[in-house]
Amino acid sequence: MARPDVAAFFDPRTWSVQYVVSDPQTKLCAIIDPVLDFDEKSGATATGNADRLLDFVRDQNLEVQWILDTHPHADHFSAASYLKARTGAPTAIGARIVDVQKLWACIYNWPSLRTDGSQWDRLFEQGDSFDIGGIKSGVMFSPGHTLASITYVVGDAAFVHDTVFMPDGGTARADFPGGSARALWSTIQDIVALPGDTRIFVGHDYQPGGREPRWETNVARQKAENIHLTRYGREDEFVAFRNERDSTLPMPKLILHALQININGGRLPEPEANGMRYLKFPLGALDGAAWG
Repeated sequence: MARPDVAAFFDPRTWSVQYVVSDPQTKLCAIIDPVLDFDEKSGATATGNADRLLDFVRDQNLEVQWILDTHPHADHFSAASYLKARTGAPTAIGARIVDVQKLWACIYNWPSLRTDGSQWDRLFEQGDSFDIGGIKSGVMFSPGHTLASITYVVGDAAFVHDTVFMPDGGTARADFPGGSARALWSTIQDIVALPGDTRIFVGHDYQPGGREPRWETNVARQKAENIHLTRYGREDEFVAFRNERDSTLPMPKLILHALQININGGRLPEPEANGMRYLKFPLGALDGAAWG
């Protein structure tokens, strides 16, 4: 099986991992889950993370063929729109993004939002295939964390976003609007059914115990060592655990900021008459207050 080169870029502000995955023969690459920097205290945005990816691409003499998001992120802005403007590469996400758009358009009272996924160049369905250079790549529909989550399988590497984390980090929450612990269980079973030596690249690392950040494991290690999968080995056990744990968690601090950017393909709001851009988010729309 083809073995792509994978470079990871950890963002400590959001505990997110961004990837550049490339074909060493053709030097064509894809950028996966890029972060657009946002400071919620000042409202400032910046492109430091995305520019770091572009610098790497340039230094390695790579050419960007795809800009890929695994799902509409709740804890950081996507830099897909910025990177498309810089590289001309097409953007893609899972086809069920249209369901997420419709759900959140109601939450935001945003009737003018296009809810057909047309903010991206391609919407991937379960089983779709595409190439990164000469490396055959595929798409697995991976709901649970969100309605629209997908996994990219690129040669021997699977980019599993917020499904499983590193084995000592367990599994992702499933309580966002449209999430489902039972769907997450099914998704994880699909992932661990991949060959045991399939490399697993996670979407976040929360550094349990304060250790250094990590992002690469494999299917065999997940099956043998993941602290949630080994302890809650039956579907009903896992679903009960996940639902109970998620009920104690506050919402991510940027969820209401980030979703209105990310369901619009990473585009910031258009400037208003005074030249400023404004975010809009509802009060009291979500459970999970920090004092709840």
